[in-house]
Amino acid sequence: QVQLVESGGGLVQAGGSLSLSCTASGRTGSRVVMGWFRQAPGKDREFVAAITWSGTSTYYADSMKGRFTISRDNAKNTVYLQMLRLEIEDTAIYYCAAGPYGGNWWRIQAYDYWGQGTQVTVSS
Repeated sequence: QVQLVESGGGLVQAGGSLSLSCTASGRTGSRVVMGWFRQAPGKDREFVAAITWSGTSTYYADSMKGRFTISRDNAKNTVYLQMLRLEIEDTAIYYCAAGPYGGNWWRIQAYDYWGQGTQVTVSS
């Protein structure tokens, strides 16, 4: 069983920044994609960013590109999401996910494992 644990959420003013972490444990392979998704109240869960574990490829939703950065530290089994210039609309629960390499990384169906989520609240 793969365990994913997110951390780093909190309350931040609009224009500020936060950095989220996701640490993986259990049986994980090297050919995986790690993704970040978010879900605001009353809305569907949406793709934020993804990164390949073995390579350096990154992917972003168009609305996140330029503000959010996904990165990894393989030695620590951790993936990060750096969020800059946060907006009120970024308020959501942010989830970390892991899926097989080569899947449709922008779809929630591509991921097999999910963390519990961490709340990000952006205030005015």
